[in-house]
Amino acid sequence: MFELIQLRCFVAVAEELHFGRAAARLNMTQPPLSRHIQVLERVMKVPLFYRSSRTVKLTAAGSAFLVEARRVVQLADSAVATARAAAEGRHGLVSLGFTAASGYSFLPRFIANVQKILPDVRFVLKEMVSDEQVESLLSGRIDLGFLRPPVRHPAMVSQEVLRERFIICSPASVPEEERPRRLADFDRLPFITYAPDKARYFHDLLAGLFAGARAEPRFVQYLAQIHTALMLVGAGHGYALVPESSRRLHPDGVVFSELEDGEPIVELQATWRRDADNPALLALVPRLMELCGSD
Repeated sequence: MFELIQLRCFVAVAEELHFGRAAARLNMTQPPLSRHIQVLERVMKVPLFYRSSRTVKLTAAGSAFLVEARRVVQLADSAVATARAAAEGRHGLVSLGFTAASGYSFLPRFIANVQKILPDVRFVLKEMVSDEQVESLLSGRIDLGFLRPPVRHPAMVSQEVLRERFIICSPASVPEEERPRRLADFDRLPFITYAPDKARYFHDLLAGLFAGARAEPRFVQYLAQIHTALMLVGAGHGYALVPESSRRLHPDGVVFSELEDGEPIVELQATWRRDADNPALLALVPRLMELCGSD
């Protein structure tokens, strides 16, 4: 069977139709080039070139073989390039966990930014609550998670990638002058809050904010998902506070407004295993802040 070096020599001579130019192109001398062609012809048991003292031409067999030889050489070069790119993190697959709220605006922007600088890195997206992401990171089911703090596990590394404010969601049926503007305004108002088990991060944040403002809303529902809370607000069941990126959902019957005494306290963290060895992930980590930035 022939070897790849013999195919490279054949393609070079076939394209140059000159042994001297082909040898220079391959950075070798002419004698070993000629020997490779001779060995290839013996293996194939057909002449590939007509040779004279002045010209080199392809035989019919050589012309037919050139098409396939080029393809094999190109495939070999592509395989080497792909392997090197994978080893350097420029090519590969990253399994990515994310919370539902991060998918409203942050996640699409992050993926678009990655594609600009690492177009051959692909993602498998898995929507998960934060606790499930931590479990999946520990078990190796995902490589990277976008989740809510805190992450207090020695095997994990976390980096804040986003901080945003809460905004007010009011039923559109409520006149503007009657809508709450500050935390204290929610006292005794019907309020759709977050479940302490499945949305603990948001539940605890709001509990702290209302305690600081000495407000006691009348909690009518405890939910895990922001889009469900927005639907209930639109139906007139109460008010809610959601991360400002939720504006992109444009729910019917809901009016968004600024929380006048609100601060950017809603955090999102990128988290990965300290011993991660996925080259594509390791290529992303040093550039997280660049990739997570706005367009």
